[in-house]
Amino acid sequence: MRGNATVGDMNQVSGELTGISVVLPILNEERHLSETISAILAQNYVGDFEVILALGPSNDRTNEIAKAIAANDSRVILVDNPTGRTANGLNAAIAKARFPVISRIDGHAEISQSYLSQAHELLVKTKAVNVGGIMAAVGKTRFEKAVATAMRSPLGVGSSRFHTGGEAGPADTVYLGNFRKSELLAVGGYDERYTRAQDWELNFRLRKAGGIIWFDPSLVVTYRPRSTFRALAKQYFQYGTWRRAVSRNHKGSVNFRYLAPPTALVINMISIILGVSVTPIFLIPVSIYLASIILGSFIIGKSVLEKLLLPAILATMHMVWGAGYLFSPKGLIAEE
Repeated sequence: MRGNATVGDMNQVSGELTGISVVLPILNEERHLSETISAILAQNYVGDFEVILALGPSNDRTNEIAKAIAANDSRVILVDNPTGRTANGLNAAIAKARFPVISRIDGHAEISQSYLSQAHELLVKTKAVNVGGIMAAVGKTRFEKAVATAMRSPLGVGSSRFHTGGEAGPADTVYLGNFRKSELLAVGGYDERYTRAQDWELNFRLRKAGGIIWFDPSLVVTYRPRSTFRALAKQYFQYGTWRRAVSRNHKGSVNFRYLAPPTALVINMISIILGVSVTPIFLIPVSIYLASIILGSFIIGKSVLEKLLLPAILATMHMVWGAGYLFSPKGLIAEE
């Protein structure tokens, strides 16, 4: 047995929960996959665990790397995900899972050595159906580092605890998550109609079924941000688009925090149109917005380059998310 005995260890002996199946939907993760899997395999969790990779149709060396990893460690299992869609891959991996705890990790994320042990202990202690923590954005390039700063600041993402931290306790959603498999299956797993927002939508159904979603800041997952403005814009447009789909399909799930970006976009557009066509006084709202993100960028930026990049990054995150929300097609998914 490695390390000192913990509450999680004792529960493994008593038969509660114990084994963990780590599931990852994988698509075009050549850059980060080896680091991600190495961090999982290095866990200090004393019970059994397996790592199930749902491989999509990548157009880089991702699947080749995954096969090499699986050949060297029997704990790594590969399943096919022909669609490449995240929800489909997760469900395929869960269907293959042998253990009562499902830990969802992404192919470009990295967990600390004690992550699985802490997650198991929290599931036992809190009786929650899902426990998760902080999405700790960490960039490698200068642009990625600037995006990471924006993603870890209320200026970029509002008051979401899984981005900015906060006290442990019940939450609407958490980053990725560690689930009781029985409860996950009871609500039907991930909804494969959703390209994005699958986690939020799943956690809504788990809460609706009476389960507790538990946030704990000690559970930290390193997240690698997008590396270009184009990739960031695409990501945030999809975020807004699919968050609107969740709102349509689950009445009463609208959080006022999610209405801030589309509201800001509408106000700024009206301000610009009226300011140009009627009188410059109407430019005041958009000027206040721009001044706010410029000032905020100089406060949160960690270097001169970050301070210069952040206004454009923040505006992209806010306005593109808002555009995705506003222009989300009503027929994107069949409403319940």
